[in-house]
Amino acid sequence: MDGAVCRKKRKKWDVRNWTIFIVATLGLLVIIVFHYLPMIGLLLGFKDADYSSNLLGTLLFGEWVGFEHFTAFLQDVDFWNVMSNTLIVNLILLLLNFPAPIIFALILNEVRHKWFKKGIHIVTTFPHFISWAIYGGIVIALTDQTTGIMNPILNAFGLSSDVDPVYLMDSDHIWAVLIISSIIKSVGWGSIIYMAAIASIDPELYEAAELDGVTRWQKAIYITLPCIAPTITVFLLLNIGRLLSNSFEQFNSLQNAVNLSKSEVLATYIYRLSFSSRRYGYATAIGLFNSFVSLILLVASNFISKKVAGRGLF
Repeated sequence: MDGAVCRKKRKKWDVRNWTIFIVATLGLLVIIVFHYLPMIGLLLGFKDADYSSNLLGTLLFGEWVGFEHFTAFLQDVDFWNVMSNTLIVNLILLLLNFPAPIIFALILNEVRHKWFKKGIHIVTTFPHFISWAIYGGIVIALTDQTTGIMNPILNAFGLSSDVDPVYLMDSDHIWAVLIISSIIKSVGWGSIIYMAAIASIDPELYEAAELDGVTRWQKAIYITLPCIAPTITVFLLLNIGRLLSNSFEQFNSLQNAVNLSKSEVLATYIYRLSFSSRRYGYATAIGLFNSFVSLILLVASNFISKKVAGRGLF
């Protein structure tokens, strides 16, 4: 009798149920095809795949070399130079680029004029939608020694001269160009999630603070920041997990023969090894090492965060 009642209560799927099912299935297929199936290629890191003309044949029937590629790059001087570039640039980006959207969101939150606030946010978000291929070209044009706008600005501050203009795309200045251009491109877009977190804070907290005579600066420090701390923690952990990962498009678009010694990072190094030198097995081993270290950093930072702050990503 109970089974009959249960069968009666079941409803047939309508159009909405089938739509959700199809969309979810398509999303799952995309994840499987573009994220899980390519992981089979990681086997190339353990096979003699360098200079191979048939990667599929090598993947299936190639000779196993074990950890030979891993041993090779750990002893490679070029690899450690690239690794030091990657770590230093990413640490600087973590110290400067990560808090920039938070500070920007706090400043925007204090703007009382609604349309002015939206206008600033739209203008600062716009660079995010420009590809690095175009954005990098704009940066190169702005920093050009003869026609760029940056040298006259540096001239005004006594940092350059018309006789000997500063070449900002050389190895001495490329890190500054990379970091500043990255902040300008991402600060507006990155602040969106923090603006949403700030908007969800109970207004009564601010009203109670005003009755106690708390200043706007104190409200930002003692109310806003603690309330959005969980969001900050999540993004901080994700950024730490990506400490060895760089935007290939960014570095590739600003890289040249003059600044290669400072702008070569793991992303561009792996690309060059794969498509220019055809060292497929060696490049795969470096990529796998990069992912493994990133996983360790993410798990370790999450563990420390849960112990110290009482919250983590998982």
